[in-house]
Amino acid sequence: MSVTKENVLDALKVVKDPDLGRDLVSLGMIEDIAIDPDGNVGFTIVLTTPACPVKEQLKQQSESVVSALAGVSSATAVVTSRVRAGTMTQREGIPGVRNIVAVASGKGGVGKSTVAVNLALALAGDGARVGLLDADVYGPNVPLMMGSHDRPMQGADNKIRPIDAYGIKLMSMGFFIDADSPVIWRGPMLTKLLTQFMYDVNWGELDYLVMDMPPGTGDIQLTTAQSVPLTGAVIVSTPQDVALLDAGKALMMFKKLNVPVLGIVENMSTFVCPHCGNPTDLFGHGGAQAAAGRYDVPFLGEIPLHLRIREGGDSGRPVVADAADTPEALAFIQVARSLAAQVSVVAYKQADAKRGAPVSFFSKR
Repeated sequence: MSVTKENVLDALKVVKDPDLGRDLVSLGMIEDIAIDPDGNVGFTIVLTTPACPVKEQLKQQSESVVSALAGVSSATAVVTSRVRAGTMTQREGIPGVRNIVAVASGKGGVGKSTVAVNLALALAGDGARVGLLDADVYGPNVPLMMGSHDRPMQGADNKIRPIDAYGIKLMSMGFFIDADSPVIWRGPMLTKLLTQFMYDVNWGELDYLVMDMPPGTGDIQLTTAQSVPLTGAVIVSTPQDVALLDAGKALMMFKKLNVPVLGIVENMSTFVCPHCGNPTDLFGHGGAQAAAGRYDVPFLGEIPLHLRIREGGDSGRPVVADAADTPEALAFIQVARSLAAQVSVVAYKQADAKRGAPVSFFSKR
């Protein structure tokens, strides 16, 4: 009995994307089915992000169900990706940029910029095309954290060329001022500057533009959320109640402005003593996960309090770029993959809404 492409597709209908809650066939993720006379089957799985946290699981399950078909000698899946745009508004997008993700916090000092930098690097490390926009104009720390202090130049198209560091395209007010120079500008000037950073910079083709937002819920945050076609926002908090109280305010601001909250990250979650190895919850533990449940948004994961993370940020060698195989770097990588999964959920939710189909919202996995 010879196997057909229809047989292969029918078999693959049992393989579901756990975040999107639908099978790979109905999601349009199966392409290029090829069957040779000896029964060897090859096909391509086109995922929604190169940072898919379950890509190996989907590959193995797909090969297994196809291999079980009568007439199949072997099954080989090639996994690739095609990031979809997940913008939930009709506002004008940035040319070439598929998704804009705001990384925000309710207060300063929770490590928001550190999280933004390392999430951008983790997404790029998985193969995505990534930009990092330092929208924290009053405290532009991205140049220091990324170890880059060049001044951006204007290209032949009269657009600013972003700085490249670790394969990430960067733009920051910090590239244009001295390190100890304060930015004493009013809201309208800052809004105009951020608009230039978004639309007058030649970002090229990006899967994700990560925006490191200022802390709090002030004018810049409000204007950005209202005028920029955000795919969604990530809220960063430490576990203690004071930080979580302010994080809740930032989260509710985005919700009221109809910007999807992609999830909460608990930073500085646990400190492991480098001498004795004992864990200590200096700021508490689990508060952000509890808050995610309370606000009905995904919990993306927790980042430990570790000396290597702090040293990497101060030296311009972020931990994900400099020590990617360490537990603290892997924590960022896992959070980035969970974030990418939620961006994919937004993209499919938008597509379903356009078709008038009933949709569910975020995966809480």
